[in-house]
Amino acid sequence: MKRIQPIILVCNDDGVRSEGIAALADALRSIGTVYVVAPDRERSAASHALTLAHPLRIEKLENRVFAVDGTPTDCVNLGVNRILRQKKIALVASGINKGANMGDDITYSGTVSAAMEGTLLGIPSIAVSLAARSRFRFAEAADFALRVARKVLRHGLPKDTFLNVNLPNVPAAEVRGIRITRQGKRIYGNSIVEKKDPRGRKYYWIGGDIPDREDIPGSDLEAVEKNCISVTPIHLDLTNYASMRALRRWKW
Repeated sequence: MKRIQPIILVCNDDGVRSEGIAALADALRSIGTVYVVAPDRERSAASHALTLAHPLRIEKLENRVFAVDGTPTDCVNLGVNRILRQKKIALVASGINKGANMGDDITYSGTVSAAMEGTLLGIPSIAVSLAARSRFRFAEAADFALRVARKVLRHGLPKDTFLNVNLPNVPAAEVRGIRITRQGKRIYGNSIVEKKDPRGRKYYWIGGDIPDREDIPGSDLEAVEKNCISVTPIHLDLTNYASMRALRRWKW
């Protein structure tokens, strides 16, 4: 009897034609039937935005590859609820992102938010990012993403939890191990660059500074800085339970 392969939905925020998503999809095809549903263009820092103000369009580029004129969250939602609505999806895999998604970055990240959307829809999900600005080692990152996917398919994940994976951009021989980490804390420069267009109107660029980090032992930021692979379990429940106890003591 032929073994039925698991169905894997692959997304990203760098766009459907990114090298990173191609490497991830190619690696995962060895263990499942892969569908790529990704933005038709760069949508980095889209966070968990869901498009409600205008219609979305889906373009089939080739067999099991679709481009959406929306956010990464839109792509996962349409992938699950429209393109693959008749199928049982075993895994959502987002990436491989060009650049790390650690610490506070994950609140802005379209890559991480695609995995978050998969989790909200009840599907085990992973986000994979490569801590680099150039000369990306996608092949090594894809090999490890495949390892993670195999383990998630075998063991599952706790309810409302997905894995945020960040890899140092070094040869496999230089990776100093795998660490299960906590979310770190970025220190942003909060740089705003002001310019003027040819008509004299001001415009602005947010960011540009290379962020620092707080020294938090066991964090994702610490692990990758030491050339370790970081695997962080992220939970959807953002409630601060200690603060709940404190707030109950207030005179409401």
